[in-house]
Amino acid sequence: MGVAKLKQNKQDWITQQWVISFGKQINQTDHDWLLGPFGVTSGNGKEFIYELAKQEKLIVNDVQENKGLIQSIEQLNIPKDELKLLSKEVIDFYENTSNYDLKLKVKWNPFFKGFGVLVRLLFSKRIKQLSIPTSNSKKSSELTSDIIQLLDPNTNEVRRTFWLRTFESTGEIVYSGIYGTCQIPSGKHCIKAVFPLPNGNATVILSPTVGKDGELILDSSGNQIGDSGFYFLLEDSKGKLWTKFIKSFQDRLIVRSNNGVISAEQTLFLWNMKVLKFDYTINKMN
Repeated sequence: MGVAKLKQNKQDWITQQWVISFGKQINQTDHDWLLGPFGVTSGNGKEFIYELAKQEKLIVNDVQENKGLIQSIEQLNIPKDELKLLSKEVIDFYENTSNYDLKLKVKWNPFFKGFGVLVRLLFSKRIKQLSIPTSNSKKSSELTSDIIQLLDPNTNEVRRTFWLRTFESTGEIVYSGIYGTCQIPSGKHCIKAVFPLPNGNATVILSPTVGKDGELILDSSGNQIGDSGFYFLLEDSKGKLWTKFIKSFQDRLIVRSNNGVISAEQTLFLWNMKVLKFDYTINKMN
Protein backbone atom coordinates (compact mmCIF):
# COMPACT_ATOMS: atom_id res chain seq x y z
CA MET A 1 0.00 0.00 0.00
CA GLY A 2 1.14 3.54 -0.71
CA VAL A 3 1.86 6.19 1.89
CA ALA A 4 0.80 9.84 1.62
CA LYS A 5 3.53 12.47 1.66
CA LEU A 6 4.62 13.09 5.24
CA LYS A 7 5.64 16.76 5.16
CA GLN A 8 2.21 18.38 5.21
CA ASN A 9 -0.70 19.29 7.45
CA LYS A 10 -2.00 16.39 9.54
CA GLN A 11 -5.61 16.75 8.32
CA ASP A 12 -4.46 16.61 4.70
CA TRP A 13 -2.30 13.54 5.36
CA ILE A 14 -5.23 11.69 6.96
CA THR A 15 -7.53 12.54 4.05
CA GLN A 16 -4.94 11.41 1.50
CA GLN A 17 -4.15 8.19 3.33
CA TRP A 18 -7.88 7.41 3.35
CA VAL A 19 -7.94 7.84 -0.45
CA ILE A 20 -4.97 5.46 -0.77
CA SER A 21 -6.42 2.90 1.64
CA PHE A 22 -9.88 2.73 0.07
CA GLY A 23 -9.13 3.90 -3.47
CA LYS A 24 -7.30 2.52 -6.48
CA GLN A 25 -3.86 3.04 -7.92
CA ILE A 26 -4.01 4.34 -11.49
CA ASN A 27 -1.59 5.14 -14.30
CA GLN A 28 -1.38 8.22 -16.47
CA THR A 29 -1.73 6.39 -19.77
CA ASP A 30 -5.09 4.74 -19.05
CA HIS A 31 -6.55 7.60 -17.02
CA ASP A 32 -5.43 10.67 -18.94
CA TRP A 33 -9.11 11.73 -19.25
CA LEU A 34 -9.29 11.99 -15.45
CA LEU A 35 -6.02 13.71 -14.59
CA GLY A 36 -5.57 17.39 -13.86
CA PRO A 37 -3.21 19.69 -11.95
CA PHE A 38 -2.44 18.85 -8.33
CA GLY A 39 -2.41 21.57 -5.71
CA VAL A 40 0.27 22.63 -3.26
CA THR A 41 0.32 22.53 0.53
CA SER A 42 0.67 26.31 0.88
CA GLY A 43 -2.78 27.11 -0.51
CA ASN A 44 -4.48 27.05 -3.87
CA GLY A 45 -5.83 30.55 -4.43
CA LYS A 46 -4.93 32.98 -7.19
CA GLU A 47 -1.20 32.67 -6.55
CA PHE A 48 -1.40 28.98 -7.45
CA ILE A 49 -2.52 29.93 -10.96
CA TYR A 50 0.71 31.88 -11.51
CA GLU A 51 2.81 29.09 -9.98
CA LEU A 52 1.22 26.55 -12.33
CA ALA A 53 1.80 28.83 -15.33
CA LYS A 54 5.48 29.06 -14.41
CA GLN A 55 5.74 25.31 -13.84
CA GLU A 56 4.09 24.44 -17.18
CA LYS A 57 5.78 27.32 -19.05
CA LEU A 58 2.49 28.94 -20.02
CA ILE A 59 1.39 32.58 -20.37
CA VAL A 60 -1.28 34.02 -18.06
CA ASN A 61 -4.16 35.74 -19.85
CA ASP A 62 -6.25 37.50 -17.19
CA VAL A 63 -7.98 40.04 -19.45
CA GLN A 64 -11.66 39.76 -18.56
CA GLU A 65 -13.49 39.79 -21.88
CA ASN A 66 -15.07 37.15 -24.14
CA LYS A 67 -13.57 34.15 -22.35
CA GLY A 68 -15.54 31.02 -21.57
CA LEU A 69 -15.36 27.94 -19.39
CA ILE A 70 -15.21 26.05 -22.68
CA GLN A 71 -14.10 27.26 -26.10
CA SER A 72 -17.20 26.01 -27.92
CA ILE A 73 -20.39 24.18 -27.01
CA GLU A 74 -19.47 21.79 -29.85
CA GLN A 75 -16.82 20.31 -27.51
CA LEU A 76 -19.62 18.56 -25.58
CA ASN A 77 -20.73 16.63 -28.68
CA ILE A 78 -24.38 17.03 -27.69
CA PRO A 79 -26.71 15.19 -30.12
CA LYS A 80 -28.03 17.52 -32.81
CA ASP A 81 -31.68 17.08 -31.84
CA GLU A 82 -30.81 18.20 -28.29
CA LEU A 83 -28.38 20.94 -29.30
CA LYS A 84 -31.01 22.74 -31.40
CA LEU A 85 -33.17 23.00 -28.26
CA LEU A 86 -30.39 24.38 -26.05
CA SER A 87 -30.91 28.00 -25.02
CA LYS A 88 -28.71 30.41 -26.99
CA GLU A 89 -28.25 32.47 -23.79
CA VAL A 90 -26.94 29.40 -21.94
CA ILE A 91 -24.54 28.65 -24.80
CA ASP A 92 -23.25 32.23 -24.69
CA PHE A 93 -22.71 31.99 -20.93
CA TYR A 94 -20.50 28.91 -21.28
CA GLU A 95 -18.58 30.33 -24.25
CA ASN A 96 -18.22 33.86 -22.83
CA THR A 97 -18.41 33.39 -19.05
CA SER A 98 -16.19 36.39 -18.35
CA ASN A 99 -18.93 38.69 -19.69
CA TYR A 100 -21.31 37.79 -16.85
CA ASP A 101 -21.83 38.82 -13.22
CA LEU A 102 -22.97 36.28 -10.63
CA LYS A 103 -25.00 36.44 -7.44
CA LEU A 104 -25.30 33.51 -5.06
CA LYS A 105 -27.78 32.24 -2.46
CA VAL A 106 -27.05 29.20 -0.29
CA LYS A 107 -29.50 26.80 1.35
CA TRP A 108 -28.32 23.97 3.62
CA ASN A 109 -30.07 20.83 4.70
CA PRO A 110 -29.98 21.40 8.51
CA PHE A 111 -28.77 17.83 9.01
CA PHE A 112 -25.52 18.61 7.14
CA LYS A 113 -24.79 22.12 8.43
CA GLY A 114 -22.21 20.78 10.88
CA PHE A 115 -20.29 19.29 7.97
CA GLY A 116 -20.05 22.76 6.42
CA VAL A 117 -18.71 24.22 9.66
CA LEU A 118 -16.11 21.46 9.86
CA VAL A 119 -14.91 22.06 6.30
CA ARG A 120 -14.47 25.78 6.99
CA LEU A 121 -12.58 25.18 10.24
CA LEU A 122 -10.24 22.48 8.96
CA PHE A 123 -9.69 23.36 5.32
CA SER A 124 -11.25 26.46 3.71
CA LYS A 125 -9.06 29.32 4.91
CA ARG A 126 -5.88 27.27 4.95
CA ILE A 127 -6.15 25.84 1.43
CA LYS A 128 -7.96 28.92 0.01
CA GLN A 129 -10.86 26.90 -1.34
CA LEU A 130 -14.48 26.02 -0.47
CA SER A 131 -15.35 29.06 1.66
CA ILE A 132 -19.04 28.19 1.64
CA PRO A 133 -21.31 30.07 4.07
CA THR A 134 -22.51 27.87 6.91
CA SER A 135 -25.87 29.61 7.25
CA ASN A 136 -28.65 30.00 4.72
CA SER A 137 -28.63 33.18 2.66
CA LYS A 138 -31.51 35.60 3.17
CA LYS A 139 -30.40 37.58 0.15
CA SER A 140 -28.04 37.02 -2.75
CA SER A 141 -24.33 37.73 -2.33
CA GLU A 142 -22.31 39.34 -5.11
CA LEU A 143 -19.55 37.15 -6.50
CA THR A 144 -16.40 38.22 -8.25
CA SER A 145 -16.13 35.87 -11.21
CA ASP A 146 -12.75 35.76 -12.97
CA ILE A 147 -11.83 33.63 -15.95
CA ILE A 148 -8.06 33.24 -16.17
CA GLN A 149 -6.54 31.35 -19.08
CA LEU A 150 -3.09 29.81 -19.36
CA LEU A 151 -1.87 29.96 -22.95
CA ASP A 152 0.75 28.10 -24.96
CA PRO A 153 3.42 30.76 -25.68
CA ASN A 154 4.08 29.37 -29.16
CA THR A 155 0.55 28.80 -30.48
CA ASN A 156 -1.52 31.02 -28.15
CA GLU A 157 -3.75 27.97 -27.63
CA VAL A 158 -5.67 27.76 -24.33
CA ARG A 159 -4.17 25.03 -22.15
CA ARG A 160 -5.89 25.72 -18.83
CA THR A 161 -8.98 27.71 -17.91
CA PHE A 162 -9.41 28.74 -14.28
CA TRP A 163 -12.73 29.98 -12.93
CA LEU A 164 -12.07 31.88 -9.71
CA ARG A 165 -15.19 32.81 -7.73
CA THR A 166 -14.88 34.91 -4.59
CA PHE A 167 -17.30 36.80 -2.37
CA GLU A 168 -17.05 40.44 -3.38
CA SER A 169 -17.56 41.62 0.22
CA THR A 170 -14.85 39.49 1.87
CA GLY A 171 -12.57 38.21 -0.89
CA GLU A 172 -13.01 34.64 0.38
CA ILE A 173 -12.74 32.00 -2.35
CA VAL A 174 -15.86 29.95 -2.95
CA TYR A 175 -14.32 27.91 -5.74
CA SER A 176 -11.06 28.00 -7.68
CA GLY A 177 -11.35 25.37 -10.38
CA ILE A 178 -9.83 24.40 -13.72
CA TYR A 179 -12.56 23.87 -16.30
CA GLY A 180 -12.66 22.10 -19.61
CA THR A 181 -14.02 19.01 -21.28
CA CYS A 182 -13.02 15.36 -21.37
CA GLN A 183 -14.10 12.15 -23.05
CA ILE A 184 -14.78 9.39 -20.54
CA PRO A 185 -14.14 5.72 -21.48
CA SER A 186 -17.72 5.20 -22.71
CA GLY A 187 -17.09 7.86 -25.37
CA LYS A 188 -19.36 10.43 -23.72
CA HIS A 189 -18.07 14.03 -23.76
CA CYS A 190 -18.38 15.76 -20.38
CA ILE A 191 -17.53 18.96 -18.58
CA LYS A 192 -14.61 18.48 -16.21
CA ALA A 193 -13.91 20.68 -13.18
CA VAL A 194 -10.66 20.19 -11.25
CA PHE A 195 -10.28 21.77 -7.80
CA PRO A 196 -6.64 21.72 -6.63
CA LEU A 197 -6.01 20.40 -3.11
CA PRO A 198 -2.73 19.77 -1.27
CA ASN A 199 -0.78 17.12 -3.26
CA GLY A 200 -3.90 16.26 -5.24
CA ASN A 201 -7.29 17.46 -6.39
CA ALA A 202 -11.02 16.91 -6.30
CA THR A 203 -12.37 16.36 -9.81
CA VAL A 204 -16.02 16.50 -10.82
CA ILE A 205 -17.03 15.10 -14.20
CA LEU A 206 -20.48 16.22 -15.34
CA SER A 207 -22.44 14.55 -18.10
CA PRO A 208 -24.53 16.99 -20.22
CA THR A 209 -28.10 16.66 -21.44
CA VAL A 210 -30.62 19.23 -22.66
CA GLY A 211 -34.04 19.61 -21.01
CA LYS A 212 -37.32 20.15 -22.83
CA ASP A 213 -37.24 23.89 -22.07
CA GLY A 214 -33.74 24.39 -23.44
CA GLU A 215 -31.93 24.14 -20.11
CA LEU A 216 -28.48 22.55 -19.83
CA ILE A 217 -28.46 19.74 -17.26
CA LEU A 218 -25.08 18.62 -15.92
CA ASP A 219 -25.06 15.50 -13.78
CA SER A 220 -22.34 13.58 -11.95
CA SER A 221 -24.35 10.50 -10.94
CA GLY A 222 -22.10 7.72 -12.27
CA ASN A 223 -21.56 4.35 -10.60
CA GLN A 224 -17.86 3.56 -10.96
CA ILE A 225 -14.45 4.75 -12.11
CA GLY A 226 -14.82 5.69 -15.75
CA ASP A 227 -18.25 7.28 -15.29
CA SER A 228 -19.23 10.87 -14.63
CA GLY A 229 -18.93 11.56 -10.92
CA PHE A 230 -16.79 12.87 -8.08
CA TYR A 231 -13.16 11.76 -7.73
CA PHE A 232 -10.34 12.44 -5.30
CA LEU A 233 -6.89 12.14 -6.88
CA LEU A 234 -3.44 12.38 -5.32
CA GLU A 235 0.23 11.57 -5.66
CA ASP A 236 1.79 9.53 -2.84
CA SER A 237 5.26 9.76 -1.31
CA LYS A 238 6.74 7.63 -4.15
CA GLY A 239 5.06 9.55 -6.96
CA LYS A 240 2.35 6.94 -7.59
CA LEU A 241 -1.15 8.11 -8.55
CA TRP A 242 -4.29 7.15 -6.65
CA THR A 243 -7.98 7.89 -7.03
CA LYS A 244 -11.11 7.34 -4.99
CA PHE A 245 -14.47 7.46 -6.75
CA ILE A 246 -17.14 8.79 -4.37
CA LYS A 247 -20.35 7.19 -5.65
CA SER A 248 -22.35 8.50 -2.68
CA PHE A 249 -21.61 12.15 -3.56
CA GLN A 250 -23.44 13.67 -6.53
CA ASP A 251 -23.62 17.09 -8.12
CA ARG A 252 -26.51 18.23 -10.33
CA LEU A 253 -26.44 21.60 -12.07
CA ILE A 254 -29.26 23.05 -14.16
CA VAL A 255 -28.59 26.24 -16.15
CA ARG A 256 -31.61 27.82 -17.79
CA SER A 257 -32.79 31.01 -19.45
CA ASN A 258 -36.22 32.51 -18.87
CA ASN A 259 -37.07 35.49 -21.05
CA GLY A 260 -33.38 36.16 -21.52
CA VAL A 261 -32.57 35.97 -17.78
CA ILE A 262 -30.09 33.21 -16.91
CA SER A 263 -30.18 31.33 -13.62
CA ALA A 264 -28.51 28.21 -12.32
CA GLU A 265 -29.46 25.75 -9.62
CA GLN A 266 -26.74 23.49 -8.25
CA THR A 267 -27.66 20.75 -5.81
CA LEU A 268 -25.21 18.54 -3.93
CA PHE A 269 -26.36 15.12 -2.72
CA LEU A 270 -24.83 12.64 -0.29
CA TRP A 271 -26.33 9.14 -0.04
CA ASN A 272 -29.24 10.47 -2.15
CA MET A 273 -29.99 13.12 0.46
CA LYS A 274 -29.90 16.80 -0.47
CA VAL A 275 -26.96 18.43 1.34
CA LEU A 276 -26.75 21.91 -0.10
CA LYS A 277 -28.28 24.02 -2.85
CA PHE A 278 -26.70 26.99 -4.63
CA ASP A 279 -28.97 29.37 -6.52
CA TYR A 280 -27.12 31.60 -8.99
CA THR A 281 -28.46 34.70 -10.69
CA ILE A 282 -26.44 35.36 -13.85
CA ASN A 283 -26.49 38.75 -15.57
CA LYS A 284 -24.67 39.77 -18.70
CA MET A 285 -22.58 42.90 -18.24
CA ASN A 286 -23.24 45.86 -20.53
